Amino acid sequence: MKLPKFLLGDNTDFPDDIFIIHTDYPQFIINLVNDEIEWLEDVTGENQEELTNEINDLIEQASSFYDREMERYAE
Repeated sequence: MKLPKFLLGDNTDFPDDIFIIHTDYPQFIINLVNDEIEWLEDVTGENQEELTNEINDLIEQASSFYDREMERYAE
């Protein structure tokens, strides 16, 4: 099965949170409300500068994905 790069996550126990699941490497869940990240795989040993740049880019992509999805819901 081919998964999309990002998925929206929702949970009634956390009604104010906005979760985006990143399915590619490095897999993680980000809460867009506070930018808290839960890693689903080990990313230790990676080049820290490169990893930081990649994470910043992925956070921006996740935010853009969410904005795009919300625009589509509003249509």
